[in-house]
Amino acid sequence: MGIQPVVDKTKIRLRSKELNNMEKVKILNVRIQSITENGLLDSLKEGVLVTPNVDHLVKLQHDKEFYDVYQKAEWVVCDSKILYLLSKLLEHPLPEAIPGSSFFTAYYTYHKDDKDCRIFLLGAKEGIAAKAMERINGKVGRRIVVGAHSPSFGFEKNEQECEDIIDIVNKSGANVLLVGVGAPKQEKWIMKYRDRMPGVKLFMALGATIDFEAGTLKRAPMFWQKIGMEWLYRVLKEPRRLFKRYFVDDMQFFFYFTKQLLGLYKDPFRK
Repeated sequence: MGIQPVVDKTKIRLRSKELNNMEKVKILNVRIQSITENGLLDSLKEGVLVTPNVDHLVKLQHDKEFYDVYQKAEWVVCDSKILYLLSKLLEHPLPEAIPGSSFFTAYYTYHKDDKDCRIFLLGAKEGIAAKAMERINGKVGRRIVVGAHSPSFGFEKNEQECEDIIDIVNKSGANVLLVGVGAPKQEKWIMKYRDRMPGVKLFMALGATIDFEAGTLKRAPMFWQKIGMEWLYRVLKEPRRLFKRYFVDDMQFFFYFTKQLLGLYKDPFRK
């Protein structure tokens, strides 16, 4: 028993070295791993998965705490068709976009017969996570999702509620935790508390995925997804909530990316 921790640490160091050696594509101040969905399904065993899109990249120009989370995450995978298409203007483009919402479906389908895969869903409004758990388990044909919880609004500021959530996750026996409470809240929460959940090996920050799985939020039709306009479909469905994000805040990205193409971009957090 005495040598077990040494073995585990060695595995972690080797895994970290493999990830560091993986080819990456730099867009602004984020290094995105050059990987396909099939490659990710084969390789994703442990660590923290974040999925950058245009909105994230804008936030990463101003939010140092969010930036620090990205530097510590083991998996940084392109969520956006727009980023994928724009990467073709770079010397080494990304091989494909891997939208987090569809990737999670592929993930639990890939592991449907793996009894060692036990997932916990954290996020969405009250009752929705539980509904997503029921639907996923019904599709898979076994209890692959072992627990679900919908936290209160602003839970991340309530230390006692965070402690209660940690306890629920730990008691569930889950080794995969999907947190879907919106960026950058979900990424910051994972990085703050990951060490308090030793049984969880893989953390995924995947936004509205729980709502999609519960059926309470519909993904864009495939045509919109293929042409990289799923974001516009979502704006048309939820204009009051999303118009400012996409048509005001996120427009900054194209300014920053043009500066990168011209060799004028500077990472605001690197001296």
